[in-house]
Amino acid sequence: WSSCQVVNSRDLSIPVYIDEMLPEIKKQLQMLGKKYLNDLEKNSEIISREMQRKIKSISEKQNFYIKKSKPIIDQIDCLLAQHYGFTHEELDFIINYDIKYRMGKELDNENENEDE
Repeated sequence: WSSCQVVNSRDLSIPVYIDEMLPEIKKQLQMLGKKYLNDLEKNSEIISREMQRKIKSISEKQNFYIKKSKPIIDQIDCLLAQHYGFTHEELDFIINYDIKYRMGKELDNENENEDE
């Protein structure tokens, strides 16, 4: 369970054995990781709001729109699938699970617009 606002170490307890990766996969993951972080930053938005308490202050938070980086996430999934030896069907499930369950409402709206 997570608040989705704070990432704790227990949220990231997936074992990844970097030393066992092929050098080419490791190099590509490093490149895609940097590309992903840059894309997250580019697609983020800083929202400011004025807090009215005893002392007036301005609060800022950065909103990230992860779905805008999905093509990069898919590339990362493909590399990890290659490293872990996933079948094409397993990789397809991972990529489409993300679409179905994380982008579901938006995807439904797109399908309705196509039917018109």
